[in-house]
Amino acid sequence: MSEPKPPTPTPAGDTYKGWVFKWTNYIKGYQRRWFVLSNGLLSYYRTQAEMGHTCRGTINLATASIAVDDACNFVISNGGTQTYHLKASCEVERQRWITALELAKAKAARMQAESDDSGDDFSLSCPPAPHGQSSAAASQNSEVQSTLRTLASKVEDLSTCNDLISKHGSALQRSLSELDSLRLTGEAGDKIRQVTERATLFRITSNAMINACRDFLALSQAHSKRWQKALQAERDQRIRLEETLEQLAKQHNNLERAFRGNSQSNTTLDSKGSAGPGKGEASDDDDDNEFFDAMEEAPEFITVPADPQFHKRSSSNVSGFNSEMGSDDQSLNEEPLSANQDSPSLDLVPVKKRRSRIPDKPNYSLNLWSIMKNCIGKELSKIPMPVNFNEPISMLQRLSEDLEYHELLDKGAKCGSALEQLCYVAAFSVSSYSTTVHRTGKPFNPLLGETYELDRGRESGYRSLCEQVSHHPPAAAHHVISSRGWTLRQEITVASKFRGKYISIMPLGTIHAIFEKGDNHYTWKKVTTTVHNIIVGKLWIDQSGEIDVVNHTTGDRCHLKFAPYSYFSRDVARKVTGLVTDKDGKAHYVLSGTWDEKMEFSRVMQSSRGSSSGSGAAGENGAAEARQKTVYQTLKAREIWHKNALPERAETMYFFTELALTLNEAEEGVAPTDSRQRPDQRLMEAGRWDEANAEKQRLEEKQRSVRREREREAASLRTSSQSEEGTAVEEDIFTDPALKSVPHDSHKALWFDRCDDPITGEPVHIYNGGYWEAKDTGTWEGCGEIF
Repeated sequence: MSEPKPPTPTPAGDTYKGWVFKWTNYIKGYQRRWFVLSNGLLSYYRTQAEMGHTCRGTINLATASIAVDDACNFVISNGGTQTYHLKASCEVERQRWITALELAKAKAARMQAESDDSGDDFSLSCPPAPHGQSSAAASQNSEVQSTLRTLASKVEDLSTCNDLISKHGSALQRSLSELDSLRLTGEAGDKIRQVTERATLFRITSNAMINACRDFLALSQAHSKRWQKALQAERDQRIRLEETLEQLAKQHNNLERAFRGNSQSNTTLDSKGSAGPGKGEASDDDDDNEFFDAMEEAPEFITVPADPQFHKRSSSNVSGFNSEMGSDDQSLNEEPLSANQDSPSLDLVPVKKRRSRIPDKPNYSLNLWSIMKNCIGKELSKIPMPVNFNEPISMLQRLSEDLEYHELLDKGAKCGSALEQLCYVAAFSVSSYSTTVHRTGKPFNPLLGETYELDRGRESGYRSLCEQVSHHPPAAAHHVISSRGWTLRQEITVASKFRGKYISIMPLGTIHAIFEKGDNHYTWKKVTTTVHNIIVGKLWIDQSGEIDVVNHTTGDRCHLKFAPYSYFSRDVARKVTGLVTDKDGKAHYVLSGTWDEKMEFSRVMQSSRGSSSGSGAAGENGAAEARQKTVYQTLKAREIWHKNALPERAETMYFFTELALTLNEAEEGVAPTDSRQRPDQRLMEAGRWDEANAEKQRLEEKQRSVRREREREAASLRTSSQSEEGTAVEEDIFTDPALKSVPHDSHKALWFDRCDDPITGEPVHIYNGGYWEAKDTGTWEGCGEIF
């Protein structure tokens, strides 16, 4: 076999190539193939020219076993799915490959173990840089860690080479001992050749170890000077910090002496006059005098710390200031909104232990080509999308997940102020997006007539019911009733637009929150959700748009703005700002925070028109006034909502929250149309994705058949009605374009009635009652068999 002399075996990470005979089948036997060993992967091609486009097979050495059959044959297997029977041209060539493969296997196993714990190891060895640290320092720290890992890898290579040298050295010693005991017979020639080959193998392994030592030495020399410079820079920085601290200490002492001198002179003046403030007021230094720091800049308004005198005047009822404050503001002090509220979650003890884990998400690869082949010749609406894109909950369950922070509505129901209650409702509208930051999976589309109940009456005081009331367009109705004084209802229809690199998801519909206390009725809509990097890259989600939370009883309003992500923006990512105003447009509260972390509120003490944000000619007074922003003086910000921490190892469970983990938990007594009964969703949760795909396709086809049957029945009724009126119908109902344009689906929701909303005037579905009574009696005669 004519072949170029292969390179000396080197540790894994470097490339090792060569021709090897591979067993194909009993007809063709062994065929020559071009093998490439690189980064712990052994790949083969028919020719060297195929390396750029066609790989015939690849095996990962991290989990593979290497066995030697005879002088030239060896076998590589990863446990049954892949097995390569290989044959080298001679024993020396075979041993070269064995040496390279063992080195690559050892390093691949180490790299796999390190990747499993890379997050913990990196967080321990490389803590996050403090605020204000330069990116150069962080980059230098990362480079040092990378170098240390490379050095450790080289040390492991040396250890592996040492083991191989010991192994081959022992074999060589045995061969030499056998040669000494031989007599001068015909076997002498064979033994001499064996000793020669053993010596050659020992030389090859020794060369590999020498090369590894040379690499280690070169790497150490290359980085020693850099480490010396880094160490010297750290020493210089420490000296500068010590000098700075010494100067600050001197300045502190000087300021302290000056303050004491001023205090003594002020005490002398106070003893001579009686116009100064009293002792208690002069020493007032409690938490009530802490005020809100100014934000850098807001899109529509600016907030600045309020004058401390505002607080003193309000506490002493100075005339003139109280006249500017509304009755709601007078009743609200600077304590947190929830200071006087009892925690509703502590009133009742859960009667049922909910699950805290689901099976880990399988690591299945997605074959886009197989999906494209299934799309050929089919309508877009009938393309079966695999469950690889999904998460194991339905859209109805995802809608119920809005109740993750229901305690905000519980606290709002106890508020005596409508403006205070509006702050809680606004925070609740923002909190529903906190679960989407890592959730790039698509929920299952509910089948028509599918329902989902979330009964937390004994634990959290509320009962929730969802039903898929329409399929084209898809619409879901949701109704929640709470024993703690509030009701929530909504009907959501989702519209989406594919824009090349991202998808915009626009929820259509209005959310209603009604409180028994004060009979306040609030409405708002959802913002646009954008999924980026649809084609290439890692998926990530952003929320953008504006929300108006309106109290239709009092006319109060909260305007929330979700800032879209911008690479060039100096603001914090996922920022949300809001302003609470009464029916006259007067501002009372400012909300700020992020939709994925927390929201804060601050009370407005005074407002004024700020200076123009841009320069203009002196005669352009109108344009300058239009560019002015309102400046609100506010008290210190208080937290009103904070995101709950994700469960441990949430990344292996689709980033589900504690509530989301319980949504698909099997329960007794639910309706036969409940999402928990859906087989494809249950199979996906169990990790059986192939079966889930088949079951999902079956359910979708069954739904299409039922819909066609309903259309035929509706068309038959319409035809018979026209015949009774004397109208001749000569064309088939399914071929007449005019009749095709008329919707034929006569589906009627079971638990919701269609009507016009009395507040917005929109056609919506309102809960008609009866579901919970049917559950108590266990009678589900009206439910169809949709699964």
